[in-house]
Parts: sequence; C-alpha cells; structure tokens
Amino acid sequence: MKFLNRRSSGNRRRKKTSRFQRQVSEKQEKAPQRKSESRSSQPLNRSIITAIGSFVAALRFLSIIPVSDSFGTNEEELARSVPFFPLVGLFFSCIALPLAWGLYMVLPSAVAAVLMVFLLLGFSGGLHLDGLADTADGFFSARPRERMLEIMRDSATGAMGVMALLLLLSLKIACLAALPALGDKLFLAVFFMPIAGRIAILLLMALLPYARPEGGLGTLFKDSFATNQARLRALAVMLVFSGISWAAAGPQGILAVCAVLLITALFALFCRQKIGGVTGDTLGAACELAEATIALVFVLQLGSGV
Repeated sequence: MKFLNRRSSGNRRRKKTSRFQRQVSEKQEKAPQRKSESRSSQPLNRSIITAIGSFVAALRFLSIIPVSDSFGTNEEELARSVPFFPLVGLFFSCIALPLAWGLYMVLPSAVAAVLMVFLLLGFSGGLHLDGLADTADGFFSARPRERMLEIMRDSATGAMGVMALLLLLSLKIACLAALPALGDKLFLAVFFMPIAGRIAILLLMALLPYARPEGGLGTLFKDSFATNQARLRALAVMLVFSGISWAAAGPQGILAVCAVLLITALFALFCRQKIGGVTGDTLGAACELAEATIALVFVLQLGSGV
C-alpha cells in the first residue's frame, strides 16, 4: 500500500509538472504572437494619430475654433492637412445645420438669413472674406503683376474690396432669405456651402502653382500646388462630393457640383491671367465664391421634380 501511495503521489507530481510545463510552453508560444500583433498594430495606431493631427492642423488653418495644443501644431502636420479641408467643411456643416433650424424656427427668414451668413463667415473669423477683398483690390487695380501682389498683401481694404464684400454678402443673404423657411432646399444649401467652399480651395491648389516667389504657402504646401498628386486628390474629392450631392439633392445637387467646378475653373483662369498662379488671398476668394454659388443654385426654380 505504501508503495502504491508513493507511486500515485509521484504520478500526481508528474502530472502537475507536465501541466505546468504545458502552460509555460503555451505562454512562450503566445508571447511572440502578442509581440507580432503589437508590432502590426503600431503602424495602424501611428496612421490614426497622424490623420487626427492633420485634421486638427486643417481645422487650425481654416478656422478660429480653439483646439487642443496636443495635435496639429507642427509644419509637417499642416503640410499633410490639405486632403482634410473638405472634412473641415463637413464639420462646419454639421454645426450649421441645427443652428439654421433653430434660427429659422424663431426668426423671420430675412433676419435668420443674415445671422446664418454671419455664422458661416464666423467659422473662419472672416479670413476668406478678407482674401476676397484683397483679391478684388489687386485684380481690379489695373497694375502690373508685381504691384498687384503688393496690393493684395496690404492689410488696407480699397474700394474694389468693399464692393466685392457687399455684393457677395448681399447675394448670400438674398439667396438664403428667398429659400422656404425650414424647407429641404434651405438645409441642403446650408449643408453644402461650407463643404463646397473648402473643396474649391483644394481644386484651385490643384490647378495652379503658387504665385509668390518667396516662402509662404508655396513652401508649406509645396506638394499640393499643381502636382499630379494634388490633381488626383481633387478628382477623388469631386467624385465623392458628386455622389453625396446626387444622393441628397438629385439633379439639383449635380447642378451645384457642376456650377462650383465651372466657377472655380473660370476663377483659376482669371488668376492665371492676372498673377500667374494663386495666393492665400485667392484661395479665400475661391471659398467665398463657391459658397455663394451653392446658395444661388438652390434658389433656382427647376420644376417640382427637383
């Protein structure tokens, strides 16, 4: 009996030992797997962090919305931020839609339209309107190219700039006031205006080189002005924008896309003729022109089927 007890206890010890060895071996086998999984997840994590940083940099560049200093503060992130310009416009649209609903619920259409235009320009702190005014002062000054660029850099606003501001703001307000209050067209116009404006910036950068010989945006966004990569990016963005516009607004949505393309292309030709490229001011002007174009298209009466 003692022999059997010793034998059985020895078997139990051997079983525990073998079980322990199996557990150790399983842990050793799983350890490399965990390391490989962590290594494979690291590039994904870096990509996500890079994308967030680039989006925040685009938000900093295009708006006055305060954001954390943890992202989007270095030049590399800003240089990679151009593809995120339309997403910044989408972000503005998501803020503007509920505010538009609230304004038109409690105020007359004309008053709500004025406040809505003020809200849309407030996202950028009037930066793009300032670019429109400077562009008008320079382009309609009847001066040589170098002098035009100097005028556009001057912070003072001339008569042409004031007229351009008045005309464009009046057009936006009139269009939004003319749309039926709380109607589908009103909300579609408010939704697409910020997106189309930021897409127009991206399109103009893809079509033309930077006009100034020294530094500025040309150095910062050197891979985004008139390169094949920029043109492919713009094409992809326009295809996505066209699909969303068709799904949301049907034929009138496609008409809005075509109108933005036409206005931006004509403005690009005008910029090439005047200064041989683009500047930060002309990018802002393109944004404002595209927003006004969207508002104008949705005012058009195209029949009850639209």
